[in-house]
Amino acid sequence: FAWEWMYTKSYYHTPDMQSQHEILNKIATLIDNSELQCTLTQSLSPIDANNLRKAHSLVENGHMIGKIVVADRQK
Repeated sequence: FAWEWMYTKSYYHTPDMQSQHEILNKIATLIDNSELQCTLTQSLSPIDANNLRKAHSLVENGHMIGKIVVADRQK
């Protein structure tokens, strides 16, 4: 399980927080130009014990390629 909060710079008002805007714009451009692809391969919803067990099982079996997201709602 990994957690990353991409708004840390703006939340803590770090001196380089403007770079977050630049990074997100660059990523958006790369995705729009099909130069960068998301590694998401499966999304499970809602966040509950059953879906957490299922996500863990998929990763644990050693054959998972990409990322699994467990979210409170489907996008």
